[in-house]
Amino acid sequence: MALLYAFCLPVKLFNTPTSTVIESNNGELLGALIAADGQWRFPENDSVPYKFEQCIVQFEDAHFYSHLGFNPISIIKALKTNLSKGNIVRGGSTLTQQVIRLSRDNKHRTYFEKLKELILATRLELRDSKKNILKLYASNAPFGGNVVGLNVASWRYFGVQAHQLSWAESATLAVLPNAPSLIYPGKNQKKLLQKRNRLLKKLWTNNIIDKLMYSLSIQEPLPQKPFPLPQMASHLLHEIAKKHKGKRIKTSIDFNAQNNVNTLVKQHYNTQKQNGVYNIAVLVIDVHTKKVISYVGNSPTTIEHQKDVNVITAPRSTGSVLKPLLYMAMLNKGKLLPNTLVADIPTTISGYVPKNYNLQYSGAVSAKKALARSLNIPAVRMLNSYGLHRFYDELQQFKFQHVNKGVNHYGLSLILGGAESSLWDLCSSYASLAGALNHYTQTSSEYYSNEFNKASFYNGENNLGLLSQEKNIFDAGSIYLGFEAMKDVNRPQGDQAWKFYDSAKEIAWKTGTSFGNRDAWAVGVTKDLVIGVWVGNADGEGRPNLTGITSAAPLLFDVFNLFPKTDWFAKPYDDLVETQVCSNSGYLASDICPTTTSLIPIIGKRTNACPYHKLIHVDFNNQYRVNTSCESLDNIKNSPWFVLPPLMEWYYKKNNAGYKTLPPLRTDCIGETAIQMDFIFPKANSKHILAKNLDGNINPIVFKIAHSKPEMKVFWYLDDVFIKTTEIFHEIGVTPSIGKHTITAVDALGNEINQKIFIE
Repeated sequence: MALLYAFCLPVKLFNTPTSTVIESNNGELLGALIAADGQWRFPENDSVPYKFEQCIVQFEDAHFYSHLGFNPISIIKALKTNLSKGNIVRGGSTLTQQVIRLSRDNKHRTYFEKLKELILATRLELRDSKKNILKLYASNAPFGGNVVGLNVASWRYFGVQAHQLSWAESATLAVLPNAPSLIYPGKNQKKLLQKRNRLLKKLWTNNIIDKLMYSLSIQEPLPQKPFPLPQMASHLLHEIAKKHKGKRIKTSIDFNAQNNVNTLVKQHYNTQKQNGVYNIAVLVIDVHTKKVISYVGNSPTTIEHQKDVNVITAPRSTGSVLKPLLYMAMLNKGKLLPNTLVADIPTTISGYVPKNYNLQYSGAVSAKKALARSLNIPAVRMLNSYGLHRFYDELQQFKFQHVNKGVNHYGLSLILGGAESSLWDLCSSYASLAGALNHYTQTSSEYYSNEFNKASFYNGENNLGLLSQEKNIFDAGSIYLGFEAMKDVNRPQGDQAWKFYDSAKEIAWKTGTSFGNRDAWAVGVTKDLVIGVWVGNADGEGRPNLTGITSAAPLLFDVFNLFPKTDWFAKPYDDLVETQVCSNSGYLASDICPTTTSLIPIIGKRTNACPYHKLIHVDFNNQYRVNTSCESLDNIKNSPWFVLPPLMEWYYKKNNAGYKTLPPLRTDCIGETAIQMDFIFPKANSKHILAKNLDGNINPIVFKIAHSKPEMKVFWYLDDVFIKTTEIFHEIGVTPSIGKHTITAVDALGNEINQKIFIE
């Protein structure tokens, strides 16, 4: 009998499924999923609030703290009443017995069942403390409908956490489990009010509350209907439920930040939906802890517009948001300096023809400005120069989950949105870069080994690993210069003059727009925060005017305005060096070019000196180039000259009024003319389709070249057949037959260029 008694009670009394619950970093409820059995039942209470404890004990079991699981007097009174009535009309169960009955699924009341409950109740009293028994009751008592447990009931009926309940609210909930199907908020209000007020009077009589509290409490109204549970981070809730179903998880989310970001997303959604754009996602990460402080997986749209899709983890075309990583990679390997000129001219590489967003060309632009202006052609040329395979391998170190199809699948379009990634991976990567830079300047110029681990939305410490002088992916100097370039990106309308205001925030940021206006990105970085925004349609539908700068950037800066201003990143002086660079080309300075001082990565000292400055011989008026065949040495001076290749020059001088073309060689001088020319259109081995105009006639193809001496005559040939001579404006219209052709241009001095094309 002793053995049977010792082992009669299950180790775990309740095996019912519970709701998945997520809380903020301060314990506020963010959201919950209903349990598998259709009940709102939170995981077991950590404790029972004092007010509810007093109310439930006074209402259900006044001698709870003095009996051993049953109350003989209550049992005898109930037995007499029930025998006299002929059926069970009164119960004598203690709270401990009620816990046992709840754990046994409220089996039909019989005297034999009551005996079992009594025995099990005494065994529970011997095993558990009174506090724990009360917790079991508060967690599993029915409160009407599909509401089970105090924590859910306090939210459903009063919209607050259990410890925030007033005496009147606690008393209301204390009387509900006694008859949850009969007494329900919104029904039988008179009966519920009488029960609550009798309990409040008992609390006053027993000196648990004073007369004033009693008088105020009985004036409080009853709940009229259940409140919906908070759903402030529903997509995060479903993400956590994949691994922690039925558990209560404390997240790293900041309650106020989440609430404010939700409000902003709703405001921008109401604007964007007028353009047929229905989905928005925002992610905010604390750089110092690598913890998520706000997670908005989608806008408050409808099921028709995929409101349940978690856009934060969904793979989407990256647009231009990977360009800063290429810029940092080239700085890190000494393949580039911040202001090195990069060609921005019509380009064809193995049949791939990138275009700038504005369909214009700058001729040449500094790498820093190319990044700030998000120019596509310089980015593609930089990637081709740096090495596609090398950059792809470095992206793998960032652990981009969706960049997984192999380098040849993406090609050079990788840098322009040819790959897909998620807002989660992108923000985690930029947070790691910012963290590496912060830690480098805070430590003895060292890096943490786990710096590039993904961000986390769970509360707790982040393991950064061990310190080492070995960099993870990029060195701190390259990261800093990359953020400096991103800081110069033109801000949205209304914020362009931010540099002139002391209150303005220094933010490194980048936008991106995918092909067909399907995705609009904006990612911003400060010393403390990384904020990522995606705007678009989850079903992939593109919309006019859906761009990173017009759709995502305004929301990005609105979110940044929710947080206080912080200092800019400290310079990683141990990883940077001041040096002289050519003020025109951005290359390391040579002896013949004007210079300026610039901060570059230490490895940047290995880059080439400026290739665009040449020493030429001119007369004293700088009007003509001369040599000893036509001028004495006394009348010749050596002058450094900034000279770009002809195609770069042709576009560059249109945008740079200060650019001086190379002076012509004086006619009486003998020597090399240094004449150069190149095709503007067409590109080598390009394919063309002859189109018809509205009259049904075939439009000609216009061939164009850039010549360093425009006044020079140029003779044009199609497949060795002379076509035309041009001067000043070197362009002609030709209608070739279908097939392969060779275009040849020969100037008056015999310089020749040719290009092969295909007509379809």
